[in-house]
Amino acid sequence: MIKNFVEELTWRGMIHTVMPGAEEHLMESMRSAYVGFDPTADSLHIGNLVPIMLLAHYQRCGHRPLALVGGATGMIGDPSGKSNERNLLDEKTLRHNQDAIKNQLSHFLDFESDAENAALLVNNYDWMKDFSFLEFIRDVGKHITVNYMMAKDSVKNRISSESSEGMSFTEFTYQLVQGYDFLHLFKENDCSIQMGGSDQWGNITTGTELIRRIASGKGFAITCPLITKSDGSKFGKSEGGNVWLDANRTSPYKFYQYWLNSSDADAEKYIKIFTFLNKEDINTLIETHNEAPHLRVLQKRLAEEITMMVHSKGDLENAIKASDILFGKSTSDDLKALNEQTFLDVFDGVPQTEVTQSDIDNGIDIIAALAEKGGFLKSNGEARRALKENSISVNKEKVKDDYKITNKDLINNKFVLLQRGKKNYFVLRIK
Repeated sequence: MIKNFVEELTWRGMIHTVMPGAEEHLMESMRSAYVGFDPTADSLHIGNLVPIMLLAHYQRCGHRPLALVGGATGMIGDPSGKSNERNLLDEKTLRHNQDAIKNQLSHFLDFESDAENAALLVNNYDWMKDFSFLEFIRDVGKHITVNYMMAKDSVKNRISSESSEGMSFTEFTYQLVQGYDFLHLFKENDCSIQMGGSDQWGNITTGTELIRRIASGKGFAITCPLITKSDGSKFGKSEGGNVWLDANRTSPYKFYQYWLNSSDADAEKYIKIFTFLNKEDINTLIETHNEAPHLRVLQKRLAEEITMMVHSKGDLENAIKASDILFGKSTSDDLKALNEQTFLDVFDGVPQTEVTQSDIDNGIDIIAALAEKGGFLKSNGEARRALKENSISVNKEKVKDDYKITNKDLINNKFVLLQRGKKNYFVLRIK
């Protein structure tokens, strides 16, 4: 059963421009549409989540999604929204990245189904690698004028930018290569729609023009808005750089925290874009949140939904436990259940000092651990006062002035967490 894809995206705030006739075209029968992904890394990041969600909703509406890995275009570089050319990759690296990207996309798209609308992964390197330059300019280049290409905003902005050194011929031809991808998929896979961010409109419409001129066919374009944050900072970036979908690049805990820390305005927007919750459920969540914003109901549900999709239920549960260690009630056992990376993520930026394994074997007196050996507190006197106030914890458990830190206190055989009051943390690290 075909559902109205454009209508679904519209209420979610995911439509920027729809080429006239596209909605009607989609309602007639199952259609194939594609989105391109840059394979210059072996992981996608959350900036790619909007086009991924476009394809996921597309498949859920009864249509067939194609994910195009730009192996050929990854060797060139897309000028859209960029001020510099990207690095070029070799084929072996591209193939590795393609496999990694397919694995990540499979969390959102069904590639394995026997259904007619099963997702398909394609790589434009497969049809571009044997296409000679002379063949390309003869069969493709002659159909698009330089005037048409120069009129594209992505080209005009790059050439007129004071910070730019201009645009190479290689980059200038990018829109022709991407346009040919659309033509190829139109001919070989009956793909009549290309989707992408609003900055891709110029490249996409070059494809629809090639389909019209060379194949006497009709291709359509649908774009989504570029996501922005309400405070003006860049979406998809954290202090450490990109927020990746690969757990080895961005841990599930940090991934979960990124969404949990969204502002109220952003969370209300994001929950429509980055989850599959229906309109009624989202409106109920927004109402509940507005009644008690301090409970951060929207942020918690958003972070839960998207962490579970990108990672797993187990990763989500661990991320929540890790968050509770900092902000809620947790025990020594909870701490010791954290793996090393999550522990380091949770206590990133917390002061640390090193002690030796022999110190731990012999047992470190708590006053020495707090003051002279650790340096958490300034003096033994301050350490004694804090212990007398009952404000010192070792691994989240209150201790007295006769406590000794030993091997039984070790987290992952190498950390001990000291704490004064609710928010002052310190880590002893075994060297």
